[in-house]
Amino acid sequence: MSLQDDVTAVRRCLDDLVRTVGRLERSLALQRENESRPQPAGRVEDLVTIPDTPYNSALWTDSDDEGLGVRDRRAP
Repeated sequence: MSLQDDVTAVRRCLDDLVRTVGRLERSLALQRENESRPQPAGRVEDLVTIPDTPYNSALWTDSDDEGLGVRDRRAP
């Protein structure tokens, strides 16, 4: 390889580096912009954990079976 070929290769690598740094800067700017916006509800931090323990059956007395009608009667 000649000196001219080496200089051309270095310029090409430098151009690639400049483009890559530019993309990285734009990406970081977008990330900062997104982080500064208010976050919508329903994010992981807003979720409530439901325990695996069974519910008290008294909560369900005198309730209708949703979609089936009232207990002890025929469904329409």
